Amino acid sequence: MSDKCVLVIDEGTTGTRVLIMDQQATVKAQAYTEFTQYSPAPDRVEHDAMEIWEKTLVMAKQALAQSGILATDIAAVGITNQRATTVVWDKATGEPITRAIVWQDTRTAGYIESIRNEWADRVYSVTGWAISPVYSSLMLKWVLDTVPGARDRAEKGELLFGTIDTWLIWKLTGGRVHATGYSNASVTGAYDLTRLTWYTEWLDFLGIPLAMLPEVRDDSGDFGTVAPSLLGAPIPITSAIADQHAALFGQGCLDGGTVKCTHGTGTFLDMNIGSKPVVSKNGINTVIAWKVGDQIRYALEGYAAVTGSAVQWLRDGANLIANSAETEALAESVPDNGGVYFVPALTGLSAPYWDSFARGMIIGISRGTTRAHLVRACLEGIVYSTRDFLETMRRDSGVDIRSVRVDGGASRNNFLMQFQADILQAESVRPLTAEATSLGAAFLAGLAVGYWKTPADCLKTQAVDQVFKAAMPTDQVESLYANWTRAVERAAGWTRPGAAK
Repeated sequence: MSDKCVLVIDEGTTGTRVLIMDQQATVKAQAYTEFTQYSPAPDRVEHDAMEIWEKTLVMAKQALAQSGILATDIAAVGITNQRATTVVWDKATGEPITRAIVWQDTRTAGYIESIRNEWADRVYSVTGWAISPVYSSLMLKWVLDTVPGARDRAEKGELLFGTIDTWLIWKLTGGRVHATGYSNASVTGAYDLTRLTWYTEWLDFLGIPLAMLPEVRDDSGDFGTVAPSLLGAPIPITSAIADQHAALFGQGCLDGGTVKCTHGTGTFLDMNIGSKPVVSKNGINTVIAWKVGDQIRYALEGYAAVTGSAVQWLRDGANLIANSAETEALAESVPDNGGVYFVPALTGLSAPYWDSFARGMIIGISRGTTRAHLVRACLEGIVYSTRDFLETMRRDSGVDIRSVRVDGGASRNNFLMQFQADILQAESVRPLTAEATSLGAAFLAGLAVGYWKTPADCLKTQAVDQVFKAAMPTDQVESLYANWTRAVERAAGWTRPGAAK
């Protein structure tokens, strides 16, 4: 198979990327485009699932054309995706019945408060996820409750549910396969981590028919075949893995205690904890990292929903920068943050706070504050958010984390990586290839068809770009972090009903 390639569909929160990789994991071609972000209300974030599908197909064709490779030269297709985003579509027509509800959306926050006492601890202990608006199952209930006729049609078996991986698999196979991987299933807030089944008690409470949900399959395995009319050949789809889990695999975090940090739209810190799940009691999530054959791996995860998208807000909302590449030089142009702290809680606070009512805040502004201070404070806020859940992960796992493998677009920012090493007091190891998410999906797809024989064969293709070592004095680190904690306390609960007195 050395003359063939693997095609990866990397479906992010803001755009679609398709890559073609060879056996040395070299990117032969790639195509990328953004898709529309809809925010019809402050608590809502939506996508057009048909737009995502159509742009995915266009990007796949572009990547093939750019590479000069025929569809018959593709050994396998791997899919990796933004997690938890909810799509509901008509089983007969393949048309969505409403816009997709994105994982950043917080419209279910009020409902969660009404059931928290009864359900929060129960669902956390079974699913490993602290109850929050990111639950796909809660988004699905909202669709069934509010879209006219949806619940009746669902009960008749006319509607299907899926996260973005499931939606793409359905479309790519011409409606022949309705399936998801264990990694994505474990992030719906409706999957039993130990029994490896849908959590029917919770689904019954929400009024969600089990028939709407996809079949759960190994993350590296059989997800059907691409319809020949789409790309020109019947290509096997052999991996479907959630983005953070793919990055964990792509970074080579295959053993318990190994950690990676992905800086994308949000920031996600994941630790492989081996073959037995450990459910945190401190606001950190437990996920199925992947399942391949008889082997299952779990991970602890902490995440902040808005980090890279806070930089995007600096560009598009505040007009402080023209592009994200500017931020490194701006941050380094001042000796410190000038006392300014930026809490990037634009859609609430994630782990370990789980406060959907918190909102973004910039505090500490004085007459001497400049644009550079604001930009630096934004980058620093990304790192402080990461330390929030790193400390919890250290406690839950009993592992003194001293090395973190980094990836994602923002990992190319040297200021950010050095500040992360300082504040986390753990080295940041950056690989030459920052697209660990795409790599993980490619590796798992290739392993399923024998393109690579073992994970070691995959990982020997990778090399380290730079290692950032902690250099800041400990007392300075703790002083900065203490001020961050004060800022977070002031941002908490800002939009909670009745908060204003």
